[in-house]
Amino acid sequence: MALLTVKLTPELEAQLLGRASLEELSKSELVRRALWAYLTQQPCSAPKQRLSALDQVADLAGICAGAPADLASNSEHLAGFGER
Repeated sequence: MALLTVKLTPELEAQLLGRASLEELSKSELVRRALWAYLTQQPCSAPKQRLSALDQVADLAGICAGAPADLASNSEHLAGFGER
């Protein structure tokens, strides 16, 4: 068998230890079974294209009613921005 190293958060490790103990399995066996169940249930598809930042927030773009139309491109709107 191939060896795989995985980093777990403390919370996930605690859940893994608890479930392995409950089911009387080694951590490795439990992870193998969980991975097998996941991989056999999920359809394999071609890798998805990475979405641009605009694509990720497209439902939020343009929702500010009353804002200037040139807010992102007119430097006058940034006068004093970041100053204290």
